[in-house]
Amino acid sequence: MRSSSSQTGVVAAAPVTAPPRRVRRGLWTRLPVWLRYGLLLAALIGIWQLYISLRDVNPLQFASPGDVARTFFDGWKDGTLASTTLTTLRILGLGMGFGILAAALLTAFATVSKIGDDLLSLLTAIINPLPGVAILPLAILWFGLSDRALVFVIANAVTWPIAISLSTGFKTVNSTIIAVARNIGVSGRRLMTDVLAPAALPHVISGLRTAWAFGWRTIIAAELVFGVAGGEGGLGNFINNA
Repeated sequence: MRSSSSQTGVVAAAPVTAPPRRVRRGLWTRLPVWLRYGLLLAALIGIWQLYISLRDVNPLQFASPGDVARTFFDGWKDGTLASTTLTTLRILGLGMGFGILAAALLTAFATVSKIGDDLLSLLTAIINPLPGVAILPLAILWFGLSDRALVFVIANAVTWPIAISLSTGFKTVNSTIIAVARNIGVSGRRLMTDVLAPAALPHVISGLRTAWAFGWRTIIAAELVFGVAGGEGGLGNFINNA
């Protein structure tokens, strides 16, 4: 049986689709990322200098870009800024190392045990919202005014974002991948190290980036407030003195 359109001699026309519109990219978006950031930074410095020049600000209250540049250059020239930076990086690296180890152990326990999962959830709910520097007075009572107090504070600050990201990464791994691994006999520690950890790598990187930022904020704030990192001054102490 012919369709009614065929009987009447009417042929349905195919719908006409408009050609895709080409998105016009502006000059700014065609520039490299590094150049766009550099131009924005130059504009901000220019506004900064313009404010200093027009308002005749007291240099003790608001330094000019030139003053900052000279101080930065002199600090690296005489080694003061280099030594304080290395001191801060050393303590930050130790704290990050202990924090990563603690986060890995807590996440591993949470992965293999429901008790561990509940423990990790409880600890992150209690400790993670606290500012890292809030633990410093307690650390000083335990370790005194030393590097160990700062390392402990940094480790506490970076453990929880890493543990949260790592746990989230493990829980969001494709169940098919886990099933295939178990079917070929992978279980226990190998399942975690050879399957879950590589699959959760994006979450791990995100957690490390967040933890690095938390660690920097914590150590600079701690050195600003308490002035010293053991027997040597770090960047926070350098900023405070400046």
